Amino acid sequence: MPPFNLTSSTPATFVLAGIPGMEKSHIWISIPFCSMYLAALLGNGALLFVVSTERSLHQPMYLLLSMLAVTDLMLSTTTVPKMLALFWFSAGEISFGACLTQVFFLHFSFSAESVILMAMAFDRFVAICYPLRYAAVLTQSAIVKTGLVALLRSFCIIFPCVFLLKRLPFCGHNVIPHTYCEHMGIARLACADISVNIVYGLAVPFAAGVLDVVLIAVSYVLILQALFKLPSRTARCKAFNTCVSHVCVIFLFYIPAFFTILTHRFGQKIPHHVHILLANLYVLFPPLLNPIVYGVRMRQIKEKFMKVFLCSSVHFLKE
Repeated sequence: MPPFNLTSSTPATFVLAGIPGMEKSHIWISIPFCSMYLAALLGNGALLFVVSTERSLHQPMYLLLSMLAVTDLMLSTTTVPKMLALFWFSAGEISFGACLTQVFFLHFSFSAESVILMAMAFDRFVAICYPLRYAAVLTQSAIVKTGLVALLRSFCIIFPCVFLLKRLPFCGHNVIPHTYCEHMGIARLACADISVNIVYGLAVPFAAGVLDVVLIAVSYVLILQALFKLPSRTARCKAFNTCVSHVCVIFLFYIPAFFTILTHRFGQKIPHHVHILLANLYVLFPPLLNPIVYGVRMRQIKEKFMKVFLCSSVHFLKE
């Protein structure tokens, strides 16, 4: 058999089909999706604005929170605008290069957010278990290095996926039954062996995510041990409250993500449109709810938010 001509067998464009079996409901589905996306933009944008304008919030915890907001915006903006264009204008065509770019930034933002959540768990661990060393350990330099590690690790994990997809021949198959491009959704269209894609796409990102979850769990076990040793119940409650927001965000991120990954790989009995809906909610829920959780739970964020926006309103009215 002659070798595949990769140039001719790679399609110039793919076609995103949307949610299979629910094409007639695309317009109605787009309404809550668009609302959640706009709310995510507003919430994360407001959070970044407050942290950047208030010098008192230039502390490790809030800088990590800002990194989380940036990755949330990347996660949703990578996929939702194209998804809405598909729902509203049937604009499902996407170039091969743009599709690979979407794959890269989708999985990159997931990996980066996982590292940031792990760093936030370490931040809480140091703050509660070693409060006197907090300022020495978690300096602004350490936070910058954490951001660089998140970028570097995510790049090293995800970039090979692009090459694994570029090497595949597609033989004219270019319709993706999804609302956005993702690694295995494209790989399954190939007319070649995709065993390497399956193993790498599941094992490497999943193993990295599991490692992060294990390290987060270890941090919180040590935090709980330290909490029980505190002499005052008031001190225990105060320290516990500083962790609640982060724990909520961890559950909001990892549960939908791992459920989506596992059902996509092993949930053959689950209807395909359910897979796609879950995948869409995964890129919308964390960016939507994270700023709400932190805004409600963290007194400093609420106070500074009200201060900044009240001052802005007063300034606007005076003008």
